[in-house]
Amino acid sequence: MRNLVEAVPNFSEGRSTAVLDAIGRAMADAGGQVLDVHADADHNRSVFTVVGDPDRVVEALAAGVAVAVAQIDLRVHEGVHPRVGAADVVPIVQFDPEDDRPERAARLLARRIALLGVPVLGYGAVGKGRRPAFYRSQADALPGLLESGELEPLAGPTVVHETAGVVLLGVRPPLVAFNVDLESGDVEAARAIAAAIRERDGGLPGVQAIGLLLGSSGRAQVSTNLIDIDATPLHEVVAEVVRLAAERGVEVAGGELVGLLPARVAAAAAGATLRVRMSPDRVLEVAASGEFGWD
Repeated sequence: MRNLVEAVPNFSEGRSTAVLDAIGRAMADAGGQVLDVHADADHNRSVFTVVGDPDRVVEALAAGVAVAVAQIDLRVHEGVHPRVGAADVVPIVQFDPEDDRPERAARLLARRIALLGVPVLGYGAVGKGRRPAFYRSQADALPGLLESGELEPLAGPTVVHETAGVVLLGVRPPLVAFNVDLESGDVEAARAIAAAIRERDGGLPGVQAIGLLLGSSGRAQVSTNLIDIDATPLHEVVAEVVRLAAERGVEVAGGELVGLLPARVAAAAAGATLRVRMSPDRVLEVAASGEFGWD
């Protein structure tokens, strides 16, 4: 990742293959390298992982957002995941706090998205440290807050787009999105577990979580974001969900990684399972890439 910028745009569509293919093609044709697409029909949401040099990533994201704005109508959207936009969250990842390329790319992208007539609201390093949850918690109030000037967009109009809503554009450190499905439809148990582990309610540092009910399987799910991947390792989050579920007489059906994860997170989880010290350079493919080798 030394010479690349990564972005992880989240679109409010997880069911239409045609729409997802159109978004992916647009980003690839614009020069972005699409490494992964994670689509979820229950969430009705997709997460793309895109890398490239900063200029190509901006072009790719602008193209993908344009397709989403044209083809996704929030007025008829249904899904269990909270959302405020067709191109709901567009984070550009900042691996090195001294690297100013992600922020420069984000500000350029904001101006490109504004040309579509969609307000761009900043979060993370380009949004006074706010998080997407800040905007989602007052989704119904966003039109009034924008029109009154209480919220000022990074770029674009102060009127919420009729069909595409707003775009939450951020610059943030790497995170891990991970879902844990319960062997039960008890959504209240999932919500209680989510409340127990999320940081804002006194739980695990750097953890966001919500409890959801998946219509396709009838199972409840604890959906998590690890926004500080070093504060609480992924394997500890999963272990705590398993423990809390067991206290409620519920078993865990399995886990689901959304998108990709940094090598050090996988290495730490493997090390915990094997009871050995693990670092990313102990993974063959990582070592072979030269990322941790001698220059």
